[in-house]
Order: sequence, then structure tokens, then C-alpha cells
Amino acid sequence: MLLKCIIQIPCFNEEVSLPTTLAALPRSLQGVDCVEWLVIDDGSSDHTAEIAKWHGVEHVIRLTKNQGLARAFMIGIEACLKKGADIIVNTDADNQYHAGDIEKLIVPIIEKKADMVIGTRPIDDIKHFSFSKKLLQKIGSLVVRFISRADVKDASSGFRAISRTAAKKICVFSDYTYTLETIIQASRNGTVIASVPVRTNEYLRPSRLVKNSLSYVFISAVTIARMFVVYNPFKFFSTLALLNFLAGILIGVRFLILLTMGMGQGHIQSLILCTILIIAAILLFTIAILADLIAINRQLLEKIDLHLKLLNEEKDIN
Repeated sequence: MLLKCIIQIPCFNEEVSLPTTLAALPRSLQGVDCVEWLVIDDGSSDHTAEIAKWHGVEHVIRLTKNQGLARAFMIGIEACLKKGADIIVNTDADNQYHAGDIEKLIVPIIEKKADMVIGTRPIDDIKHFSFSKKLLQKIGSLVVRFISRADVKDASSGFRAISRTAAKKICVFSDYTYTLETIIQASRNGTVIASVPVRTNEYLRPSRLVKNSLSYVFISAVTIARMFVVYNPFKFFSTLALLNFLAGILIGVRFLILLTMGMGQGHIQSLILCTILIIAAILLFTIAILADLIAINRQLLEKIDLHLKLLNEEKDIN
């Protein structure tokens, strides 16, 4: 069976850095029969698409409007699948990642040891990363490892290889970035994730995604929390329900103790707060049950979507 690898690059106004990135990309890889390139021009106002074609990119997808990195990534994944990719490698247009390490990324997939392989950057050695950014990168990876239960050392790395099977299961909800969400999602749907150390290149330009550390932390935290709620709704809402219930019980017990001591008058607000907290706990537990049912339906829809993709593939083959 012939193996095809497509290297995809989401781009937004990258006419300056793209030639450097493309010049370093491989045209052949050990264990792969065919290597092709795909560029997603995410509504650029410069000549990104023309530059890509000029440098021999086989597939150029030009979006008329900027849709953000996460959406551009998903459009690329879907296009790679349609074009018959067995392995999809995603890299950045700013030449951040060393293209010579692509072969390291795809080895675990070829050897059937992993379905998604993430390149781990030497964070401590990257000179243009500030101390706070390095610290935040490590903390973010730690949180993602805890939630996803996957051994990912560099969660925000966009340098990754994905098998065809894993790519079919990807569905990104975020409009900001795909890096954290795809890891949490993949670990939940049974995708085997691996990490390999990779090198980085010289700094070409500031990140367009990370405007400042505070905004990056906030958006990343929202993405992680959202994914936790999506994949663990019963645990999330039932925990909130339990906390409210315990708080209500403690306040209620305190009120009863004061009442038996003849000091209940003047503490009626405690009884009101106790009632509110217990009602809130009941409502949250009801939400937990409903959210869990919705999550089950979502999982069924994901399985149906995957099954339809497989059926369409069989039709195309026949």
C-alpha cells in the first residue's frame, strides 16, 4: 500500500516568511511514497497564495475572508483527507519549526505506535521567549496533561503529525487555536498521542496569535475549561452541585445550632442563604444529568459522522 504524506501550512499574510519555510520542506521522506504540500491562505491581503504556487505548492486553498487559525487548520485537515493523505503534517508559515524533524514526527505513525505525534520544542533554549512566556508554556502543558491524561510535553506546539484515522475524528470548536483542544479531544476519543523532541529555527517575526501573555493565558484557560465541560459535563456540574449543597448544609447546621441556643433570631438570612444554596445544588445536579445526556448524543453524532466518512471513502474507492 502506497503512503501519502501532505504537509499543510495555514497562512495569513506570509509572503515574506513563506519562501523560507517552503525552501526547507522535504520532497521525500523515508517510509513514505509520496510527499505533497498544501497551503491554506486564510484571507491574506498580500501575495501569499501566489508565492505558494510560485514555489511549487501542489494544493493552495484560498479563503476570501480571514477565519482564524483554528478554522484554517480544520479546512486544511479536511482538504488533506479528500486528497488521500495517509499522514498529515502541520507546520507554521513563520519557519519556527525545523523541517528536518518532520521525519521524526511521522516515524511513530508509520510504525503504528501513535496516531498523533506532537513536536516538543526546547522551550528553555528559545531566546525570544520571555521568562513569563516559558513559564506559562510549561504550566499550560501541565494542565493539559492533567485534563487529557496524555503525556504531552509541549501542548501549544503546532508542529505535529496526524494519521488519517485520527484526522477523521478531529472537530475543533474554538475559533482561536486548535493546539490545546485537539489534544484533549484526541485523548478522549482513543487516539494514541506521542511526543518527540524537535528543533526550532531563528526568529523571523513576532507571533500573530499571542498578542501578550495575559490574553494568551485567558484565552487558553477558557479553551481548556470549555473542553473540560464538553467532555466531562456530569463531573463538572455535579461537583458544583455538591459544593453548593455542602455549603448550604453547613450554613443550615450553623443556623440550627444558633436556634437551639436561643440565638436564631437575627440570623434568618442564614436560613435564606441555606435554602438558596440547596435549591441551586438541585438545579445544578439536574443540569449535570441533562448535560451528560447531551454529551452522549454528541458522541453518537461523532461516531455517525466518522461512519459516514468511511462510507464515502468506500464509495470513492469503488
